[in-house]
Amino acid sequence: MSGSTRRAFLQSLAAAGTATLLGGAAAGRLPAATSPRAGIGWKYSICNETFGDWPMEKALATAAECGYQGVEIAPFTIANDVREITTAQRVKIRRQAEQAALQVVGLHWLLAKTKGFYLTTPDADVRRRTAQYLGDLARFCADLGGRTMVLGSPKQRNLLPGVLPAEALRYAAEVLRAALPVLEQTGVVVALEPLCPGTTNFLNTAAQAVELARQVASPHCRLNLDCLAMASEATPTPELIRNFRDWIAHFHANDPNEQGPGFGKTDFVPIFQALAEIGYRGWVSVEVFDYRPGADRLARESIRYMRKCVETVRAKLGIIQ
Repeated sequence: MSGSTRRAFLQSLAAAGTATLLGGAAAGRLPAATSPRAGIGWKYSICNETFGDWPMEKALATAAECGYQGVEIAPFTIANDVREITTAQRVKIRRQAEQAALQVVGLHWLLAKTKGFYLTTPDADVRRRTAQYLGDLARFCADLGGRTMVLGSPKQRNLLPGVLPAEALRYAAEVLRAALPVLEQTGVVVALEPLCPGTTNFLNTAAQAVELARQVASPHCRLNLDCLAMASEATPTPELIRNFRDWIAHFHANDPNEQGPGFGKTDFVPIFQALAEIGYRGWVSVEVFDYRPGADRLARESIRYMRKCVETVRAKLGIIQ
């Protein structure tokens, strides 16, 4: 990022009042054009690992048949090292998605099953290689037509012995800033994903993720909110959505039972009402971790339930669409 671009970005954050974000205050107001009465504008996608070992073509066709408009790719489902994915493979995946009338939304599980990469290590050489690999991931993402990379990867960000949280935050910011030139070149955004304490001990809240994004200070570093993770916070999920409205780049829909929306006790009506009220126009992507109901059932019933919730939200807010 050039100095002038970064200064402009920081000035825009200051104007929006983002200095108060860590305290949970809303970061300014959206323009009137994004009023919920303008309609609900998000689209639905699903993570490809939901379909297990299904052939990619079958998985994409099923997702499209269910009504999803996009697919989110876990790179490890193709190769453990993204650099090993050939140009021909990239072209084929993008063509398969297009033939299914799906958009590749982006990537998640960025560092899963990789070796030698770590976000919060005090080892400068490992941090350098991790930044370079994030660049490789961004190129892969762009090759598929994607624009978002969700950075979860808890095993590659946990606090190492002797590393304090403030130090880890500084190391992570350094890695992400080093990756910015490729992110800018490809137009890809890294969406930082807070995860529950049972999963990782670094970035457990939306406020902590936003603090890291503020240190990176780039429009290419934003926030992913995940319903399972938000359920572990003291602040209710709808309130988190409203508080961090200006940071949200992506949204994961799931239940704390690790299955899809509607498979557990979480009521998505207030969650979707909050997304509608902030004028969210991104992707709502189904990500599950417990596949026991079966891929077909998870895909079909998740989107059916979400659409039912949206109809309720439309009625509550008086949205005609």
